[in-house]
Amino acid sequence: MNKLERVYGVIRERILNGDYGPGHRLVIDTLAEELGVSALPIREAIRRLEAEGLVLYRVNAGATVATADPAQFGEGMAVLAVLEGYATALTAPLLTKDDFAELEAATDRMQECMERLDVLGFGQANRDFHAIVYARCPNAALVKSLRDAARRLDHVRRTVFTHIPYRGVQSIAEHRELIRMLRAGEPFDDVEAFARQHKLNTVEAFRRWHAETGAAAAPARSTR
Repeated sequence: MNKLERVYGVIRERILNGDYGPGHRLVIDTLAEELGVSALPIREAIRRLEAEGLVLYRVNAGATVATADPAQFGEGMAVLAVLEGYATALTAPLLTKDDFAELEAATDRMQECMERLDVLGFGQANRDFHAIVYARCPNAALVKSLRDAARRLDHVRRTVFTHIPYRGVQSIAEHRELIRMLRAGEPFDDVEAFARQHKLNTVEAFRRWHAETGAAAAPARSTR
């Protein structure tokens, strides 16, 4: 890995995992000293992150971590819906007995968390469910895109929303139906369409909520 890729990866990771929150100043000289490089790869990495919408650069103010635009959630979820629908259908024939047991266990944890109002636990169990599919997907490039899209959404959740529509009951029911379809070996197109719609249902719920509330932008932890 060359210096630029290493520096870009480190800064991007810190933004996506929340180490660098919205408004955090990215001081080129400080980062260069910390990472043991010249200022040039730091500047290039910041340009790339600016192009991705993760960094905002202002003349005379420098680079800061951007606050996500609420519209990014709907757009990002729509992209994830398409990718995940295809990945789920592609992975279906490769799922093992143990995989199905893990899918059911993750869904059961979602149910338990919903009943005790554990929103963060619900979100983690939901991510665990989809990670099982990612782990079996035979297309490495697709998995990379899926994980990247999902992490970008986590960044939006942390930096924008106090609440994203909670679809607990519906989401659990959709997971159970998806497991049934996968076990039954239903056609590729049917599985793809259902898995895609599962995510798009959250997009639609978000858009309704955003239209009704004006989507107050505040730091958040969310479930979906």
